[in-house]
Amino acid sequence: MNGEFPRQDRSNRKNEDFNVERDKTHIEQVVRWAEFVKTHPREVWIKQTGPLVDSQIIMANQFYERLSRTEGGMEKIKKLRGLKYR
Repeated sequence: MNGEFPRQDRSNRKNEDFNVERDKTHIEQVVRWAEFVKTHPREVWIKQTGPLVDSQIIMANQFYERLSRTEGGMEKIKKLRGLKYR
């Protein structure tokens, strides 16, 4: 061995470094957004979050629609939504 980490160890170290950097930048973004919300009226920041929330609801509905057309899909949806079988 020439003092280098084996290939797999190097790969894991890169992933760990990436995860730490990603988490750091994520936290920084959350702090920036919290500051923005604190310093701006709701009417300003709701315009930015509304379309995001709407798109998440649309995507969830599309997922449930696709799942309902699969074999056993309705049972899975009931389980996901916590509904009892009738």
